[in-house]
Amino acid sequence: MAFFRLISGDVTGFKVLFALAIMYGLISYFVHSTIHMKFITPLGIDAPLDRFSEARAIEHVRVLSEDIGGRQEGSPGLRQAAQYIKAQLDVIKERAGSNLRIEIEETTVNGSFSMIFLRHSISLAYRNHTNILMRISSVDSQDSDPSVLLNGHFDTPPGSPGAGDCGSCVASLLELARLTVDSDWVPPKPVIFLFNGAEELFLVGSHGFMTTHKWRDTIGAFIDIEASGTGGYDLVCQSGPGSWPSSVYAQSAMYPMANSAAQDFFGAIPGDTDYRMFAKDYSDIPGLDIIFLLGGYFYHTSSDTVDRLLPGSMQARGDNLFSLMKAFTNSSKLRNAHERETFRAAASGSDNEQAVFFDYYSRFLVFYSRKQAILFHSIPVAIFLLMPLLLRLPSCGLSCSFNTYCNFFKGMLYHASGIILAVVFPVTFAILRLLFFGHSMHWFANPCLAFMMFVPCSLIGLLFPRICWRCFPLSQDASALASSKEELVDEARFWGAFGFYSLFTLAYLVAGLGGGFFTFLVSVFMLPAWMCFRLSVKSFGHQSLRSMTCYVAPLIPCLLYSVYFGGFVAIFVIEKMGMTGSHPSPYGYFVPDVIVAAIIGIVTGWCVGPLLPVVGKWLATPSIVQFLLHGSVLALALSSQFFPYSTDAPKRVILQHTIETADVDQILDASYDFSVVDSNSLLFVFKHAPEVAKELYINSELTFDTVNQSHQERWMGIFPISSLFSRSLMFPTKSDDILEQYQYFPLLSTYKPQIISTGGSRRVYLEFSLGRCGLQSLISPVHYPIGTFANNILPAPEKVGNGPPSYICRLSGAHHENWTFWLEASSSEALRVDVAAVDLYLTESTKRLKGLFPNWMDVTTFTTFISTYTF
Repeated sequence: MAFFRLISGDVTGFKVLFALAIMYGLISYFVHSTIHMKFITPLGIDAPLDRFSEARAIEHVRVLSEDIGGRQEGSPGLRQAAQYIKAQLDVIKERAGSNLRIEIEETTVNGSFSMIFLRHSISLAYRNHTNILMRISSVDSQDSDPSVLLNGHFDTPPGSPGAGDCGSCVASLLELARLTVDSDWVPPKPVIFLFNGAEELFLVGSHGFMTTHKWRDTIGAFIDIEASGTGGYDLVCQSGPGSWPSSVYAQSAMYPMANSAAQDFFGAIPGDTDYRMFAKDYSDIPGLDIIFLLGGYFYHTSSDTVDRLLPGSMQARGDNLFSLMKAFTNSSKLRNAHERETFRAAASGSDNEQAVFFDYYSRFLVFYSRKQAILFHSIPVAIFLLMPLLLRLPSCGLSCSFNTYCNFFKGMLYHASGIILAVVFPVTFAILRLLFFGHSMHWFANPCLAFMMFVPCSLIGLLFPRICWRCFPLSQDASALASSKEELVDEARFWGAFGFYSLFTLAYLVAGLGGGFFTFLVSVFMLPAWMCFRLSVKSFGHQSLRSMTCYVAPLIPCLLYSVYFGGFVAIFVIEKMGMTGSHPSPYGYFVPDVIVAAIIGIVTGWCVGPLLPVVGKWLATPSIVQFLLHGSVLALALSSQFFPYSTDAPKRVILQHTIETADVDQILDASYDFSVVDSNSLLFVFKHAPEVAKELYINSELTFDTVNQSHQERWMGIFPISSLFSRSLMFPTKSDDILEQYQYFPLLSTYKPQIISTGGSRRVYLEFSLGRCGLQSLISPVHYPIGTFANNILPAPEKVGNGPPSYICRLSGAHHENWTFWLEASSSEALRVDVAAVDLYLTESTKRLKGLFPNWMDVTTFTTFISTYTF
């Protein structure tokens, strides 16, 4: 019971600790309400016609995701969705007044190109993909007038009804198009709505528009809307080129949700959007990439349904989009492709620097240019460097000022070490916990557990350097103007922390990143807080809680933002840990817990760090550290009793029915191949899915050594997604029902004699028949260039599993004609081509197997035909 023997100072410290816990708890509740759109009141289906209505938009989502369902290439649902969208646009056109000109087009796009996706190079060839467009303009507009493009895709990934991704996008655009017509607003510049039918197949729908459509050169600005979840925070994740798009957003968004830090880290997140085609790869159109980010548990799963959409999210998105559309069309900077090129030539280049911006609880957005950021973000650094001179030089001389510098940098070192330890401690605790328990991600279905586990030990890390402070005394020569040793210590702690945030802000700027606003905001609010504290000390003394309160109160606006920004980041990361990949053992098992522990440690440092220069002296006591340590151990032990998954946080399983074929009707082998995309392996899956284990004849002694591994070569049909897999397993299965349901299989063959050039190279002409497979296919030729695809420009070779370097080409799109192409070899060696054709059609036995999984597992299932040819 020695733990409860507290001295009077400890009692005060615990009062401070619990007061701060209550304050941060209230802020967290406010943050949760904000990022989940609780402050938005969705409008009903009977809302005025001149307002965007979430209820009307959701009716479109309901049709797309429930009445139609899956909308993948090769499925009837994709064509039905296209017909529904076009029918709705026709109805809108009939409602238009005589002052509007409305054009509706359904286009078929074909093409080929190369790209880097998930850091892997790949060539893509596609045909017969459908895009639907509507152009709304005034009757006086010209065809060459610069226009504003709004883009959303209506196709979905395999196994998903796609309510959030991206039925919500299509529905928002349909309601926005109706609103444009019914609001009696005549766009001063044309507005184009692009409903593209092939985003999930590596952005080929937007590529087709940007390379073939007659309107592509008229686009002066674009807004790409996407969904990585089912609603909530609708973040501007990318903007540019230049700062104009974000400036328009800052001035016009009704509910601004944007910060320039998102662009700093977007490239680190697996995946991509159509923004890439419009602003980077095939044009330089200024635009915005706006993405639903919460509800990531359901992204690309069968749980992406209408009932999962977060209320208020589509209302906020619609109101923002209508304001943005008006602002872009009214802007004098809206220019078509020719005008942009002319302007750049006249200006001898353009300003492509990104601005710095951030929203505050979606109430308003702070925006300033890069040039202003250089000035603003440099001011705290200048204050930090000049302060020792201002404090000491007038009366004590240069030597005293130098000693003050030393004290300030010593304080900075302590603060920096505390921030580092705030990450190291929870990461260490996470690793230790995993060494003693059977599986990871206990917090996945209950994010509060992650905070309970890692915040206390992160606080220990923050406080630890302050406990050690007495071992490294400050220079007493600097205390000439300090009334006491306490004043000297407070001064060093504060200016050390202030210097840390100031220099970190400058480092962001030097690195060309946009996230420095956060540490700049901290340093800006710390100055008045310190002034209030210094004034209060004269009245209440250093050890008074009133003095502490006078320091904390001015920091509350900053703390509100810290929890808002940091809390959103933590929740987003936790949700995405279910699909970060199954990393190789032995270290892959630790990846999600280490990432979440580190993120929560960083967020804790963000949120509590500014308080430590003053509050730390009450908290940095052995009793409080012991209390936090006990709490951490208790939370870690408690968390192990929770199951990591639920129907609201499903475990993702990949099931591929793999069929090895030879010729058009011969089966060499058939198997069920399984993989997962998080750290809990297939052994965990089969342990908790006993019916599946029984069906596959798996015994209780299952290990990775007793079952055949499914190597990455067998997954090349979904390359490069397969790069996220490791320790996949395969189980043999019968092929009887395959022959009953497939009359013939995909086949690669020559269709005319090869040609040998005078230089010794030879060209082999090949024809590829998909059989009845309709989704997509992939051809992986080894070593040798592919002709007629990707404009004959190939990316770098890739290694698939343990195979040799290969050129990867992915084909998609149904057509009555076969694919034809040629390969060219520089020698007489045999050409080897590996083919994988992916089909969404499942045999009855595969459907039955999928149905045996528990409902907290989301199983993405497809059939893949693989074969190898030499020519």
